Amino acid sequence: MSDNQRKPRSEADAELEREILKERKFTLAEAIGRLAGPGAMKGVSPIPRMQQAEIEVESWLRSHLTDAGGELQVVLHRQVKGSDVLFNNFDQPLVVLASYCKRLLDSDYLLEELVRECDVEWGRTMGERPYFQKKGSSHHPDDPYTIESVRNALTRLLEQLAVGKR
Repeated sequence: MSDNQRKPRSEADAELEREILKERKFTLAEAIGRLAGPGAMKGVSPIPRMQQAEIEVESWLRSHLTDAGGELQVVLHRQVKGSDVLFNNFDQPLVVLASYCKRLLDSDYLLEELVRECDVEWGRTMGERPYFQKKGSSHHPDDPYTIESVRNALTRLLEQLAVGKR
């Protein structure tokens, strides 16, 4: 018989349960357990699936993205976890990450905005004024995030994600 179909309890069983509970001290853990309901923790993670997807993306980026300063990883993770794409497909977080990277690479505007946000994050982290690459001009030699460097990093990410799918 499944857990969802319970046999009706006899009055004797109910009386026995009341007597047992009368002698016990009520704890916070028991209150939380009762609030969650029966079977709440039977093999199910207490972390919501959406949050698990965000953590998986963050962990994958941390171990696969070559980024000296770490700002590209932070910005990319922030954008992916706030995206509708992840919200609608949180059961496949790495597919979402690949789709998001492809979208960035397919749009010069989105790529430039990502680089700009990385520059801002770098400036905030380093306590310095960021170097913004101006359209049509060469980048500053000390700028850690250029359109070309971010494009290369995202391309490598996509290649690694594709290898992981096989």
